[in-house]
Amino acid sequence: MITGGKIVSVEAKRDKEGAVGGMNINIAIDDVAVKGDSITIQYTFSVDYEDKVGHLKITGVLYASEDRSKGKEIEDMWKKSKKLPAEFAEVVLNSVSYTCGISGTFVVQPVRLSPPMQLPRVRVELAPQPEDKKKKPEKGAA
Repeated sequence: MITGGKIVSVEAKRDKEGAVGGMNINIAIDDVAVKGDSITIQYTFSVDYEDKVGHLKITGVLYASEDRSKGKEIEDMWKKSKKLPAEFAEVVLNSVSYTCGISGTFVVQPVRLSPPMQLPRVRVELAPQPEDKKKKPEKGAA
């Protein structure tokens, strides 16, 4: 469970004028330290705007708390492969994405870059009609 965090540094730069055609967002887990049930995760959130228009880089730290056995599993996996267990990684990446997406929006505004948020695409489709709910003829109808 994520218990807190902080942003350590922020850099936003517009390298050239022109429309922003898109962006590539990357979240890197730089280091993980486990002490008992406390876990510290250092990360870098970076956005490269297409056509080399500009970039955003945010480094920060997340604090988490897990029971000692889960903490040990996280520590062992990190030391062996520089990866996190999938369930824990999902929580960490979503937290970083949310924090940096919101904070990054304010940071890139003065340099006229697009907010670093990729909102999910909304799709509207008709629900499939089950075959067993086909209209039955009414009684007494001829």
